[in-house]
Amino acid sequence: MTDSDSLGIFADPRTRREVLRASGLIVLGSALASACASEEAGPSKPGTGAPKETFKEPSSKLSGELKILLWSHFVPAHDKWFDPFAKKWGDKVGVKVTIDHINTAQVVTRLAAEIQAGQGHDLIQHISPLSQFEPSVLNMKDVVDEAGKSWGEQFEVCRKSSFNPTTGVFYAYSPGWVPDPGDYRRSLWKSVGMPNGPTSWDDLLKGGTEIKKSKGIQLGLGMSQETDSNMAGRALLWSFGASIQDENERVAINTPETIDAVEFMAKLYQGSMTDEIFSWNPASNNQALIAGKAAYILNSISAWRTAQEQNPEIADDVYFVPALKGPKTALAAQHVIYNWVVPKYAKGVDAAKEFLLHYTANFAPVTYHSKLYDFCAWEKLTPQLDAWLKKDPFRAKPANKLAFLTDAKGWTTNIGYPGPANTAEGEVFNTFIIPNMFAAAARGKASATEAVATAEKQINAIFAKWRKRGLIGG
Repeated sequence: MTDSDSLGIFADPRTRREVLRASGLIVLGSALASACASEEAGPSKPGTGAPKETFKEPSSKLSGELKILLWSHFVPAHDKWFDPFAKKWGDKVGVKVTIDHINTAQVVTRLAAEIQAGQGHDLIQHISPLSQFEPSVLNMKDVVDEAGKSWGEQFEVCRKSSFNPTTGVFYAYSPGWVPDPGDYRRSLWKSVGMPNGPTSWDDLLKGGTEIKKSKGIQLGLGMSQETDSNMAGRALLWSFGASIQDENERVAINTPETIDAVEFMAKLYQGSMTDEIFSWNPASNNQALIAGKAAYILNSISAWRTAQEQNPEIADDVYFVPALKGPKTALAAQHVIYNWVVPKYAKGVDAAKEFLLHYTANFAPVTYHSKLYDFCAWEKLTPQLDAWLKKDPFRAKPANKLAFLTDAKGWTTNIGYPGPANTAEGEVFNTFIIPNMFAAAARGKASATEAVATAEKQINAIFAKWRKRGLIGG
């Protein structure tokens, strides 16, 4: 995607087409993906002990309106709490708060359209980095600084997913994140001698192949143009010691480690998956797990939360493992990284920033009402988290099923690792170059070496474009 100094990413017709094309890919199959929010977590009776909300008077007198746009949360209980929470804050401070929820696959194109029109919502939230919009949104450094004064050091993954070290700009405010573990069916993995699930990519290949052969149930790692496929591909690359860029924001994709990872993914597909994974949408792996048609998926806990309501027998059989070990390390991208942005056209800027600090101060209720889906970027704000994970307040069987997530920060990294989630990485992510690379080799349309070379050419062009505009280093 592209930008300009005067009108952000929509300075000329060619640029606008590029943005809408790349953004449009995100909503590929959005009609199907619209089921994602409803299918990923159904309503549930809340557990006991919800944290009390706090309130602090804003630093200045507020008035007017605050228009908020955010995704329809994969755990609907969150939105049932969030909307009255935000409006109650508005009533206290003299601001009329309106809230719109849309499917997450539509957020980027909606933001792009509002920036083009120069009007719309004052505060917009997305679940992956919005670095490509840096020229068109406000620098949130003052909010990050205030949060730091109040609560200490921000989780590095959140900082790297909202800050551009080249320009010194916080293009977003990132108060929260979501881990991305592996969800596996214990009964199936027990049948192949791994009751505690796979711990390495080699385990996944061996066990997944045996399960598919003996039970006819496949693994659920997509290689299509959707978010989960993006995440799975990056986890595999990093664990093999490969990456898209290096720590200095220079393209580093074409290495023996990347080729090895692509060859491995081809073997994994051939032994343990079917062609359907090449056309999956963001809801597909969740649906497969809940329906009993997947032995393992790489996802958050929301699919399991849904299964608790829709298919309790499957839910009780679903367990979790952290990032799988590869030849070099064990890393996974965050499943969700919250990016809150204030477009330059916004009128309710002061209210937007004050609300974000109020929302962050209340992150214990955020975590609780998302059924432990949302984690805070400032640990001191959720001191109850470890206790909740060790004894789930929402009927996990066993109650300590989520205890492994107490160590999630240790195996979680950001999009763009080992560098930041810069504008170039944002475009690589949103144009699905990585899942396309894996799919080309897995389907036999290119050798691993050829698939990597094609990806490198595409990535080089993207990095050169953003570097020319002075928005990335290297």
